[in-house]
Amino acid sequence: MAVTPPAPAPAPAPRPNGFHGAVSEFKRRLIEATLTQAGGNRTRAARALGLQRTYLLRLMREFQVRIPPPPGPWCRSNGANGGQGTHGEGGSSHLRGEPEPPAPSQRV
Repeated sequence: MAVTPPAPAPAPAPRPNGFHGAVSEFKRRLIEATLTQAGGNRTRAARALGLQRTYLLRLMREFQVRIPPPPGPWCRSNGANGGQGTHGEGGSSHLRGEPEPPAPSQRV
């Protein structure tokens, strides 16, 4: 019976650089855990952490936190859903071949 050597252990994750590295790593893990718990909803995660949503987004960029957006039918009205807005406005007139009304600043 041949004896096989044990598989090498995976390389340990790089250790944080001192106090500041440890604090940064803690913040990153806390943000990831809170986002996961909030189902990827950044607004709810920010509220749970007691932060402004925009500050949470800045921290996510700083710590390179990547949480995919939650799947769902909600999308902004940018024409991606056939011109239908999220509130059922019926789409914009330019999609039906009608000219668009002038912008508010161009009205006389």
